[in-house]
Amino acid sequence: MTEQETPSARIDAKLAGLGDWRGETLARLRSMILQADPDVVESVKWAKPSNPSGVPTWEHAGILCTGEVYKAYVKLTFAHGAALDDPAGLFNAGFGGGTRRAIDLREGDMVDAAAFDALIKAAVAFNMTKQKTRKA
Repeated sequence: MTEQETPSARIDAKLAGLGDWRGETLARLRSMILQADPDVVESVKWAKPSNPSGVPTWEHAGILCTGEVYKAYVKLTFAHGAALDDPAGLFNAGFGGGTRRAIDLREGDMVDAAAFDALIKAAVAFNMTKQKTRKA
């Protein structure tokens, strides 16, 4: 795999290719994820003809969250969001399902850094617990 083909490089290219507030927003969230969990692994999943650059994904003992870009908003979906405490109320989408929860950000929206950091750490802890349960 060349440097240009690494998941991180693919995410860099996707963000740069957006060239607008959506790329800046997802880049800011990405930075916050990497800061909250230095052991996070970036990957790109679900590339297809309608989305050839795929979906940026952050993992630690399983998927923590994915970052998707739509015309009017950026969506950060937490794979097991329904199982996570969210005392700051960051989740504002995805309540219809039993597992995932999402944070939708529109232009100009900001996320509380401390609450987001806690949410990422809670997602890691959940995945670690889930992983230990599988091994037991």
